[in-house]
Amino acid sequence: MYIRFVNYLDKINHYRKSKISNRNFLVILAVIVGVLAGIAAAALKSLTHHIEDFLQSDWHWKYKYYLYFIFPMIGIFLTVLYIKYFIRKSKFETGLTPLLYAISKKSSRVEPHNIYSQIITAAITVGFGGSTGLEAPIVTSGSAIGSNLGRLLGLSYREITMLVACGAAAGIAGAFNSPIAGIVFAIEILLPEFTIPAFIPLLLSAATAAVVARLFYTQQLFFLVTEGWQINALFYYILLAGLIGLFSIYFTKANYAVKGLFYKIKHPYTKVIIGGLMLGAMVFIFPTLYGEGYITMKSLLKGDYLAVINNSIFEDYSTIPAIVILFTIVTIFMKSLATLITLGAGGNGGTFAPSLIMGGLIGFIFAYCVNLSGIAHLNVSNFIVAGMAAALGAIMHAPLTGIFLIAEITGGYILMVPLMITNAISYAINRSAQKHSIYTKVLADKGELLSHEDRDTTVLNQMKIKYVVEKNYPRLNMTDLLSVRMNDILQSHKNICAVTDDIGDFKGIIYVEELFSEMINNADKESLTASFLVQSAPNMINESDDLKIVLQKMEQDNVWILPVINDENRYIGFVSKASIFNKYRALLMRQNNYLG
Repeated sequence: MYIRFVNYLDKINHYRKSKISNRNFLVILAVIVGVLAGIAAAALKSLTHHIEDFLQSDWHWKYKYYLYFIFPMIGIFLTVLYIKYFIRKSKFETGLTPLLYAISKKSSRVEPHNIYSQIITAAITVGFGGSTGLEAPIVTSGSAIGSNLGRLLGLSYREITMLVACGAAAGIAGAFNSPIAGIVFAIEILLPEFTIPAFIPLLLSAATAAVVARLFYTQQLFFLVTEGWQINALFYYILLAGLIGLFSIYFTKANYAVKGLFYKIKHPYTKVIIGGLMLGAMVFIFPTLYGEGYITMKSLLKGDYLAVINNSIFEDYSTIPAIVILFTIVTIFMKSLATLITLGAGGNGGTFAPSLIMGGLIGFIFAYCVNLSGIAHLNVSNFIVAGMAAALGAIMHAPLTGIFLIAEITGGYILMVPLMITNAISYAINRSAQKHSIYTKVLADKGELLSHEDRDTTVLNQMKIKYVVEKNYPRLNMTDLLSVRMNDILQSHKNICAVTDDIGDFKGIIYVEELFSEMINNADKESLTASFLVQSAPNMINESDDLKIVLQKMEQDNVWILPVINDENRYIGFVSKASIFNKYRALLMRQNNYLG
């Protein structure tokens, strides 16, 4: 059955290569990815909201409200159970960092289970009250669709990467009904290099997903009613941007701190209990932390400024403005911790939606306080929208995504100038303190990040040692007689030999020039063994090293060639600057011809 399926795919590939150009074929695949990702986005949103509705409205039991304290822990526990028993043969990872790593170091290979496992685990986590967002899971699910479709059809790395980006764009477009934001997100976050021809597949994929998702799920995320913005409010938008920029720095640092704390807890169920109970207590005190938090933002945009404190244990004090202000400020910081605790405890989700919620709350409380002071009268809804965009752009290091996403989902295109100003300033503040976003810092520290700014590093990260190692160099045993092996050495036309012991452990190298000198001048040349001339290599390369590190070692030791070994010190071959540069040039040519 499998062989027949493979043969059938081969026939399809042969036919399409002879009849359809690469450009047109990718366009067709982009539409297919858009359809599937749109269905996935609708499925995730529907499943999550059905769980939420069942727990909050449909299920009637006089004691059920006592369970709200442990609902988040139940959701995380079920997520951990699912991962343990249903995803056994591969690793399950959350967030966008694994996706960026897959593009950078795994030839854009995204494990097939992500197509459905991201949807199931995210719906359980968020539906039961986990304080994260659904956007990172749907991006990963859409990217997995594109990756596996490309691999199934035997496409190249660049073509598969294009489909991964199409899947991500389609995921955002389907989740938010925002195709432009989906395209910008894929370009800003995922694509290492952007070319104009790549715009067409992204456009079609995002547009298709938006249409398909809307067929299955029609709820509008936000409604914004505004008459525009006033020029005298510009100063306050700048102040808001500064506050959000500083807050984004705090959130980035808190992200690493909370991850570090949960990383020290080795047992997964201990993480679930500790994180779940902490989250349950926080949700009990601050109801806005339950799930994504979009319901609160909708209420605030409609003018219900008590939405944050309503349904909480402090609701009776909602008539006191100072209490409302203090409660909202604490809620902002609690939202950041609740999100990170949910993820650290084992839940699935992302920081996309929490960024919007935190930014929107900062925008709300800023405008609310200014209006209460009497200094000026600000349009609170406008500042909520600007805060959402600025927080997303600063935390994710994706200012264009923040601008276009918020403009699309709120219909606030008339606020484009405030969105641009707040995004630019908040992003600049965060970038001044954090060169990399929360998604890319880990990869950048390991040298595994594809960079728009450093093309050399980007290309080198796409190359692997196994593709440039040369195994046709003479290999001598320590006990080999040089006179006996001389013919092999001459026929190899190489100027260096590797020396190993009987089990293949690397012992050193012999330079052929020195070998010739000994064979001419040494009276005992017939009895000379390799052990007589072997010497330590200037440096050694591990088969898992990055090529950027390899080049640094070569520059440090002023050599053009170095031996390659594995973790057991077994000799593999040699890598030379010439082979690296040849592969580098080939990759550059392939990129230049891509979609040409």
